[in-house]
Amino acid sequence: MLRVEMLSTGDEVLHGQIIDTNAAWLADYFFQQGLPISARETVGDSLSALVDVLQERSYIADVLIVNGGLGPTSDDLSALAAAKACGVELVEHPEWVAYMEAFFAERGRSMAASNRKQAQIPANAEMLDNRVGTACGFALTLNKCQMFFTPGVPSEFKVMVKEQILPRLSLRFTLPEPPLCLRLTTFGTSESDLAAQLDGIPLPPDVVLGYRSSSPIIELKLTGPATHRAAMEQTWQRIREVAGDNTIFEGTAGLPAELAQSLQQRGMKLALSEQFTAGLINLQLQNAAAPLAGGELLPAYCSETLEALLMRAQSLAQLTGAQLALAVSSIEGDRVSIALHTPKGGIGQTVSYRAARHDLRLRQESVAMLALDMLRRWLNGGKACGKNSWLEIIQVIE
Repeated sequence: MLRVEMLSTGDEVLHGQIIDTNAAWLADYFFQQGLPISARETVGDSLSALVDVLQERSYIADVLIVNGGLGPTSDDLSALAAAKACGVELVEHPEWVAYMEAFFAERGRSMAASNRKQAQIPANAEMLDNRVGTACGFALTLNKCQMFFTPGVPSEFKVMVKEQILPRLSLRFTLPEPPLCLRLTTFGTSESDLAAQLDGIPLPPDVVLGYRSSSPIIELKLTGPATHRAAMEQTWQRIREVAGDNTIFEGTAGLPAELAQSLQQRGMKLALSEQFTAGLINLQLQNAAAPLAGGELLPAYCSETLEALLMRAQSLAQLTGAQLALAVSSIEGDRVSIALHTPKGGIGQTVSYRAARHDLRLRQESVAMLALDMLRRWLNGGKACGKNSWLEIIQVIE
């Protein structure tokens, strides 16, 4: 089996000053291509440490993706480390200097002398194009390992992986068929409750059931060879039954995207009024291009009964011309209310947040998810207020 590894570079990554989103993205993207990452490592801005790890991995990995360290500053050391590891010199590529000069000229700027460093790559390396930035990538072979050196800027990194690296891997290696991964996401139940019902179910050969807890949601994944699709789909039916009413979406699109599609298909617009959630619902739905009719963000100190919140949702729908209006109250102690105005009348609930240990952000995310789940349930023709192990229902109006 092809051994694919990733090496992230930079003190800011090593010391946790930035989150290594590139590593997470690459692991997921390569997994979907049938190239699961075997190992990941991070090294700081130390030339000797970089040289050592490149030489070490060159005897172990078949493919190594090196991310970061291709910028114009003195702490960008990847090209020099690669040259030293291979025992060759750095060579400047005039065509890349010309590309960078044009890149800056198009933006009304002159290229700094320090940028010439980005055109210098090891003498034994093949240059990799970067059509969205100034750092050229490069590829080389060291011992048994094919190494690819990429910029750390996420937008540049992703384009280079898709357009330059994956095609080269496809030509050089016989890539395995991507695995089949079935996913669903739940809200309102716990990982332990799901595991109590699912851990004993029989699985097809080489198939794994996984859990990913990311409060306030739990994702279930069934992963295995695509050749086992029929058996996996039978098992998946059992998983769906266990998740039941707590399933908020399947796949990877996300609940806001699912709601946006459902609203668009029905030709319905939604108005929003938020207090405790502080505009979080609006942000999530706007990012999913949901058809919103407008709304309001009120100070957190405005308090009202659930009945009054339902009336406000109705007034907001009338004011904006929206068929639906979703309103979230402020939080009083551990209680918060959500109201949904629909063409068939109002629906609302007041809940008590049991998990007092959770911080403000997680509470807001949980209440936003509860509001979106109410909307999902109504759009799907189900009971708008469901069971939730985190929340105690104090009052319901349906």
